[in-house]
Amino acid sequence: MSRLIEIRIPIYPDCWETCGSCAAGAVVIEEVLVKPGDMLQRDDNVIVLETGKIALDIPSPHAGRVVEVMVKAGDQVAEGALILTLAAA
Repeated sequence: MSRLIEIRIPIYPDCWETCGSCAAGAVVIEEVLVKPGDMLQRDDNVIVLETGKIALDIPSPHAGRVVEVMVKAGDQVAEGALILTLAAA
């Protein structure tokens, strides 16, 4: 039986608050790299975030099959926002 795992936007690095350069402006999803049905391995990239200063690849912390993707390119997101759900064996 598989269990559902929620993959969320990770906590932003502490340096974003101190220097202010990277976190200036909105954090937006630049690209969604997966779709429902895709099989992921741990550390496969699932989205690309754009902060105005940098682009960050966000990897999956778990392996499994993508059940549902909750975001799309252009969405503004905050840390902790739900990206997708995985069915893990």
